Amino acid sequence: MLSCLIIPEHACLINMVIQVNLALNSEKRTMEQHKVNVLVRRGSWIRKMVKESRSQIAAFQVTSTIILTVTIAFFVIVLGIFVNGRLRKFLISEDYTTTMQLKPTTSSSSIEQSMNDEFGDHWVAPRGLWHSMSDKELMWRASMVPQVKDNPYNRTRKVAFMFMTRKMLPLAPLWELFFKGHQGFYSIYLHTSSSFHTVDHPLESSVFYNRRIPSKAVEWGKASMVDAERRLLANALLDFSNERFILLSESCIPLFNFTTIYNYLINSKHSFVGSIDDPRNVGRGRYNKRMAPAILLSDWRKGNQWFELHRDLSIAVVSDVTYYPILRDHCRPPCYMDEHYLATLVTKIGMDLNSNRSITWVDWSKPGSHPTTFVRKDVSEGFLSRVRSQSDCLHNNVSASFCFLFARKFHPNTLEPLLRIAPLLFGF
Repeated sequence: MLSCLIIPEHACLINMVIQVNLALNSEKRTMEQHKVNVLVRRGSWIRKMVKESRSQIAAFQVTSTIILTVTIAFFVIVLGIFVNGRLRKFLISEDYTTTMQLKPTTSSSSIEQSMNDEFGDHWVAPRGLWHSMSDKELMWRASMVPQVKDNPYNRTRKVAFMFMTRKMLPLAPLWELFFKGHQGFYSIYLHTSSSFHTVDHPLESSVFYNRRIPSKAVEWGKASMVDAERRLLANALLDFSNERFILLSESCIPLFNFTTIYNYLINSKHSFVGSIDDPRNVGRGRYNKRMAPAILLSDWRKGNQWFELHRDLSIAVVSDVTYYPILRDHCRPPCYMDEHYLATLVTKIGMDLNSNRSITWVDWSKPGSHPTTFVRKDVSEGFLSRVRSQSDCLHNNVSASFCFLFARKFHPNTLEPLLRIAPLLFGF
């Protein structure tokens, strides 16, 4: 500004304008530089954000891929378990239909061999007794009846021995002697009230090895006891070779050797179910009017639960959806369903097929709701001979030489004297 004092006025103004322009340009360059610096820093921040975003996206993709892979693997495992379970159930229950094309000229033995080659033998009898069928599925499966009566294989008629027990059989050694040497003529089925883990499992060499069916808890006098009986029948019916079905308890013993009992049952024209019209309070007095009209008082019967049935009548029992629900709902203590269901059912559907007596002897001479239990001191040759010799009955409508094939109730401590007397019972 001092230069304006020594130069003309217009020159001074020019100089001032120039200086102002220089100052403005300098400030403009400073601001532009600042903007550049800001943009550079912002660009660096954006690049950093982009880089971090890419890293996060990559991590998310990896995580998503892992989650998707684990989910698919879990789904495949669950699907595999489901399919495997359904397949096993499908095969074990034999719930399938397969068509075979056979030439009309093929012989019976060739047909049997062809079937065995394609199916194995599990279409005639299950390879194992354990399965996952519900009771409803089991009854449906067991109710199936072949419409062709001529069997395309060599069928040996068998007797199904169905044991309803709390755990295992305390008299098993006696039964082992009874069955010895007669493989192929009998089948054994065990229904236990106890859980699988609390049951003493028989040795692999035993006739009872792997003969336990899927079981449920049983309460005395309740419908669960009849459920167990029907469950045993249904499982035994899955074997088409089983012709006769005998229900036994853990306290039962055979009174004769296997051959005698087998011939007696296989050659019988009738089933053996006790069925009486009892006019007392423990008989007719248990009838519930709500059972009508399906079951009238004149239909009401009482009997021994320890039955023996022919195959045809057994199929009728597991197929029953009419009378079972009625007794289940209206026969409750002091009405005991196991004493009335089968006796009444046989009267309704198969009176002509029944001998109307039991082949299992019990002693009801003492008062009470249970028969006499025999202990060690009671067992003798004379006692068993008296039971064996009772003959006031009919077999195939003619007088029989003996009436009872089995007896109960025998305490576990009777095993030793029973084994000692076994030669008398079994003829060896």
